[in-house]
Amino acid sequence: MHDETISVTGATGKTGRRVVRLLKERGVAVRAASRSGEVRFDWADRATWEPALRGVTGLYLVVPDLGSEQAAQDIAAFTRQAAAAGARRAVLVSTPGDSPGHEHFLAAERALDEAGLEWTVLRLRWFSQNFSEDFLHDPVLSGEVRLPAGDGKEAFIDAEDIAAVAVAALAEGGHAGRAYELTGPRLMTFADAVAEIAEATGRDIRYVPLTAEAYADEQRAHGVPEEWVQLTVGLYEHVRSGGLATLTDDVQRVLGRPARDFTDYARQAAAEGAWNT
Repeated sequence: MHDETISVTGATGKTGRRVVRLLKERGVAVRAASRSGEVRFDWADRATWEPALRGVTGLYLVVPDLGSEQAAQDIAAFTRQAAAAGARRAVLVSTPGDSPGHEHFLAAERALDEAGLEWTVLRLRWFSQNFSEDFLHDPVLSGEVRLPAGDGKEAFIDAEDIAAVAVAALAEGGHAGRAYELTGPRLMTFADAVAEIAEATGRDIRYVPLTAEAYADEQRAHGVPEEWVQLTVGLYEHVRSGGLATLTDDVQRVLGRPARDFTDYARQAAAEGAWNT
């Protein structure tokens, strides 16, 4: 693999920066592509695509708004250009097939095959790191995580596990044509997850279940764009209805070890000061 070069889109994101680190630890050359990465890359600016693809043999693909028709079209165009430039292998971050906007997710997945690439798809659940590195961080700090997820269960997945599986698919054989659904090792409600964080931090943090309407109203009051309000309401409904209450052993199958438990994530994030105020 030392003559390989992997282009990592979203290279400064939750999984992208971990993929970059793990590839470099293996001695693989990396093209870190993002709006603020080593190579400037923007899905909306096709003039930035060629520098991200020049001389690369593999791709790690993270696409904002993947559940949209535009994102599926971008993936199709990008992977065709990548194959023409000499890329042979691609790993695409996706979501479970019955998620909102699933037809566009599936179109994006098909585009990799149609481009002639050796593809691997990672269908992901909610990231544990959403609580420490993304949109649930501020609610945790506030002491109230107010969401319309009810008591629906989810198998939160650690971004470190996602990155490790992605790197295995990029750097090792045996993963072409596979769609892995990556889950954590157990099902949890959002109340369970918040309680784990409260215990790890020693702080009073509560999960407050909301109706979809109350949540949407609160989001609008905070100036959240309507498109994002509707998208997130749909995502939480998928959890609330039990649509994600399943587990797989795909992390174990690929890495030869169990997926990381949420308790371990929460303790480490707390020890590293993720929720210090």
